[in-house]
Parts: sequence; C-alpha cells; structure tokens
Amino acid sequence: MNDTRSSSIQKTRDASLRKIAWAGLILATLYVCYFSHLGAFGFIGPDEPRYAWIARDMAETGDWVTPRLYGKPWFEKPVLYYWAAALSFKLFGVSEATARLPSALSALLATLALAWLALCLAGREVARWLLVLLPATIGVIGFSHAAAPDMPFSAMLTIAMVCAAVALELVPIQIPNRLAASLVDVNSPSLVADISSASAALLPSGEPLLGQAFPEQRHSRRYLSLLLFGFFLGAAVLAKGPAAVILAGGAIFLGACFTRRWRDALRLFHPITVGAFLLTSLPWYILCARRNPDFFPIFIVEHNFKRYLTPEFQHVQPFWYYIPITLVALLPWVFWLAWFALNQARTSATQSERAQVLFLAAWGLFPLLFFSVSKSKLPGYILPAVPPLVFLISLAVARSQKSRHAYPRYAVALTGLLFPLSACWVLLSKTGLGGTLVSVYTFFAVLGGLVVICVALLRSTRAGLISAVILMLFLLILAYVSVGKLEPQLSARTSAAQISPARAGVTYSFKLQRAWQYQLNFYLHREILEWSPDIPGEAVVVTTEKHLAELENSAEIIAVISDCSPQAEIVDIRPLPRNVAGGGQRR
Repeated sequence: MNDTRSSSIQKTRDASLRKIAWAGLILATLYVCYFSHLGAFGFIGPDEPRYAWIARDMAETGDWVTPRLYGKPWFEKPVLYYWAAALSFKLFGVSEATARLPSALSALLATLALAWLALCLAGREVARWLLVLLPATIGVIGFSHAAAPDMPFSAMLTIAMVCAAVALELVPIQIPNRLAASLVDVNSPSLVADISSASAALLPSGEPLLGQAFPEQRHSRRYLSLLLFGFFLGAAVLAKGPAAVILAGGAIFLGACFTRRWRDALRLFHPITVGAFLLTSLPWYILCARRNPDFFPIFIVEHNFKRYLTPEFQHVQPFWYYIPITLVALLPWVFWLAWFALNQARTSATQSERAQVLFLAAWGLFPLLFFSVSKSKLPGYILPAVPPLVFLISLAVARSQKSRHAYPRYAVALTGLLFPLSACWVLLSKTGLGGTLVSVYTFFAVLGGLVVICVALLRSTRAGLISAVILMLFLLILAYVSVGKLEPQLSARTSAAQISPARAGVTYSFKLQRAWQYQLNFYLHREILEWSPDIPGEAVVVTTEKHLAELENSAEIIAVISDCSPQAEIVDIRPLPRNVAGGGQRR
C-alpha cells in the first residue's frame, strides 16, 4: 500500500517537474527568438529605415491617416505597421528596438493563437512542440526582428485562419467529463458511463462534444469565430493590402477542394464576417483616398496589380524560387516536413482528422502556388505559409514519439548536422568578424551538433529535439552579438553617430548605396541630398571607399571625420575653385 502511494507521489512529482521544464523552455524560446537583442544592431536594408521614418512622422505630426516619407505621401504599404510602430515610439521612445517591437509582438500573438488551435485539434503535446519549434524557425526569427509589415501581416492572417478553422467546425466543441456528469441524473451512473465511452470514441482526449448537448452554444461560438475572422482578415488588409483576402480565400477554397466541404466554406461569407471585415478595413482606405486622390491608382494599381503581374519592380525570380526559400525559412526543422508528407499524412484515423490536416496543408500550400506565379518575388511574401507548415511539423514530431520507425531519429540527426554546417558557412564567408567570436560559435556549433546527433541516434527523438532547441537558442544569441559586431558594415547607425547634430544640416552623400542613403536619412532626421561641386561652402560628405578618389577630383578634403568601413567614409570637404581641374588632397 505504502509502495503504491509512494510510486503515485513520485509520478506526480515527475509530472510536475516535466511541466515546469516545458514551461521554462517555452518561455526561454519565446523571449530569445522574439524579444532578445531587438535593438542590438541598426536598421538594415532600405526598407526598415523608410518604414520607421513614416511611423516616426506619424507620431510627431499626429497625422494617422496619410503615410509620409520625407514629407510626401507614400502609398507602397497600408497603415497597420505604421500605427503600431508610432504607438511604440510614443510609449517607449524612438529606437530600433521599439521600431521592431510590433513585429515581435505580432509573432507572439500568432504563435499563441496557433498553439491554441494545436491544443484543440491535437492535444497538449503538439501545442508544446509548436510553441518551441515555430519561434525557433529561421524565417520567423528573421521577420520578428524586422521593422517591416511582413510579420504583422502574416500574424493577422494566421489568427484569421485560426478563427476560420473554428467557424468551419474543424475544432471540436468540448466540455470536461465532470461537467457532463453533473448534467445528467446522478442516480443514473450507467448513463454517465455511456456518455463517457461515446465521447472517448469521438475524441482522443475522451471529452464529450458540447455541440450535441448545447446547440445554442455551438451557434454562439460560430458567430463569434465569424466575427473574429472578419476582424483579423480586415487587420491583415490594413497590414499589407488585398493580398490577405486572396491568400485566405484561396487557402479555404483549396481546402474545400481537398475535402469537398463546399457548404462549410460558404459559411465564411456570413454577413457577420463581411460586416466585421468592412468595418475594420474600409474606414482608413476611405479616409486616405478622400485626402489623397492618387491613393488608389498608386497603391492598388501600381503596388498590387503591377507588382504581381509585371516585372516593373525588378524583383524577377524563376518560377521555382519559393521552393528553396520555403525550405530555408523552415530550418532547422524542415526534415520533419518530409516525414509528415511520406508517413504521418496518411495515418489520420478519422474523417475529421483528415479534414484538419488537409485544411492546414491547403493553408500552407496556397501561398507558394499564388506567389510562384507572381512576376515580382521577395522572400517575405512566403511568410504566411510558415505557421501552418510548422504546425504539420509539430504534429509529425508529437506522433513520432509513439513510432518505432527509424526516420524520426534520422530527422533529428540531420537537424544536428545543420549546426556544424552553419559553422563552416561562417568560417568560409567573408564577414570580417573577429577570431574569438567565430571560434566560440564554431566550437559550440560543432560540439552541440554532435551531441544532438548522438542523443538522437543512441537515446530518443524527444531528447535529441530538445537538445537541438537549446543549442539553437544559444547559437542564436551568439548570432545576435555577431550582427552587432558587423554593424559598421551593415548599417549606417555607427556612421551617423560620428556626425554631430550641429553639422547634420550640411551633411550630404556621394554615390552611396540606396540602403545606406535611407538609413542616414533616418538617423540624421532629414533627407540627405547628393553632393555636387555646385554646392557652395564646406560640407560633410558620406561616401564609400570606392568613390572617395572620385570625390577627391571634385573637392578638397579638409579632414576625415570617420573611416568606419568600406561602406562609410565621412569627410569634411570644400569645393575646388572653378579653374582647378581635380587634384583634391586628403589630409
């Protein structure tokens, strides 16, 4: 008796420790992947400084309708990201971290919504794995640390699709067994047993279906899900435009083709959905169009139809471009997608489970098909496909715990192999990082990768995957530090800091690349013009090492303010006299 009681206490204690360990791992993953080092490096590329400028302008001017870049209306993207970043600037101040905070928060909300869906459809184990695998995916990490509308758009679309799954009744309506027992005659234990056994046959969790006993509850939940679906779909349209309607509608249509549930799909055209969608998305579009008559021709025609149908924006890529991009975005867990496609997709026991899997597959597949046809292709376009694909990966991981097949262990081993390969890439790439940082990353990537491989092959799939997640988090922190060390090569923040505010008004650029031009504009809080010999008086000029000699032929270099990197030479100059042909001297 005592042995049985002690064993029960020990099992309870072990279960509690496992829950605490899972909670710690999930919290650490969410923090490191979404919120750690948001401001460790300056704005990178041409887009981040432009989006941040527009958000700062909104916060400063109070004009929350018309996006403006350098004082002029700019209609390349809708307004949701600008609103979120401007609010972040007002609450926490202007910085890179606050500019990227909306993307990080959007990623967190989408992850929690998808984890809730995983909990309802497949149970706690799948939800746990999704909470650690989705944040630790390369594509999600990158865009959650970007001051851009891609992650808010993907997040709003993800939450909308979760609501669509509820509205389509793919999510079973459940109540606890204890509540079911209280709803029947306590003097009829056989009836309670019948309800429990029937429920166990319907749901893996053994919990009964609420919709059969309480149809009014089912209807109210459907109406709420339709309302939320319309709201979040409207928010996605505010984040990036009408592509949200095409992606959601196309995925649902493709899912209906797979399952032949056309009547269920038509439910999403309910007046509640349409009303919530229009009330969420239309007001800003109408206000902006009334204030700016050229809004619709620029935004709808140029930045949507022409961007999709023509190569005008010069982002031309081959048809198969998004296949490798998607595989890279799913790293390092991409091998599990093959395991799911080859094995787990066929093992759905019931018709409802097959419908759920086909819904997720259609959700993940349609963005690839749609954007592969586009004449303009950028990596961020494929981000909405990542959450449902990681859901399927998490489902495969959870199911593999009960499988005796060897492939799950090989999938973890291949995941472990990616870490030493990443170290080889760092060693061979010309990053300019110091030897110590590269050595530390290489040592832990190789050693940790070998540990993951050995644990997976010799012990268990679960232990190998958890080891891989922990290693991923550690190497990710090193990567954040590495990008910070490379900042003089990647961002103009360091260069802009060398220019005093008093001299910002006489600062010019000379043949800088587009990204650096936009970054300098943001950091110096003004549009930096191109220097020419016609500009009188002394000036501060930012140029590159490559074009410094050309500048010397047109001006006398008085002093070098900063020599940060080949991308940024900052010099004090004065124009040469008109009768002097070149020969400026660098001092």
